[in-house]
Amino acid sequence: MEDSRAKYITVDGDDIGQKIASAYIKNDSSELVRINELVCEATSRISDFLTVHGFVILFCAADGVAGFCNEKAPSDEFIFESIKSLVGSELKFSAGVGKDLRESYVALLSAKSSGKGRLHNFEKLDLYV
Repeated sequence: MEDSRAKYITVDGDDIGQKIASAYIKNDSSELVRINELVCEATSRISDFLTVHGFVILFCAADGVAGFCNEKAPSDEFIFESIKSLVGSELKFSAGVGKDLRESYVALLSAKSSGKGRLHNFEKLDLYV
């Protein structure tokens, strides 16, 4: 499944757990349903977008999506700008890209720990400091 051209991406929602917690604390079941529908729709759109651009989806659940592409994948900037436009303004996502699952996850952690709402590439982690 891996080769030197492989590009893995891991996408995860930012602060969605806090939105869910708020609905619970407010005892607001309609808000909980709304958040669930919003997140399901967003991850489905992200998954569909990645599939159209040659990615194989490995995971699409909760507020995350992971996939890989062995073909020439679109640029990181194009991917992330597209994801932002697909999900709208109410939800934010971070993403990590690497040549395998581990690298994409580490890049995701870097993106989340440096402000969220961004994409980091494992090969460029030193540039984000």
